[in-house]
Amino acid sequence: MQTIRKIAHLARLEFNEEKEQEVLQDLNKILNWVDQLRELDTENVEPLIHMSHEVNVMREDVAENTVSHDAALKNAPKKDSDYFRVPKVLE
Repeated sequence: MQTIRKIAHLARLEFNEEKEQEVLQDLNKILNWVDQLRELDTENVEPLIHMSHEVNVMREDVAENTVSHDAALKNAPKKDSDYFRVPKVLE
């Protein structure tokens, strides 16, 4: 129980004794599952580095206007001909 309380303190969690028991059971389940994983023979298994074979697949970085000037101003709360009107920030 002391370990559970220390973990709870470090994680800034608060719970009653009933919840402590639940957390303890959950942690024991996790540790038992990790023990089961340790029993597996992974001698000839290469580590998984990426979830797919497509490593660093990126689109070409091209600048483009996706919204027209008029469409952008259409939803502006305040506008002045071709510009957005915003509150003054400098005095």
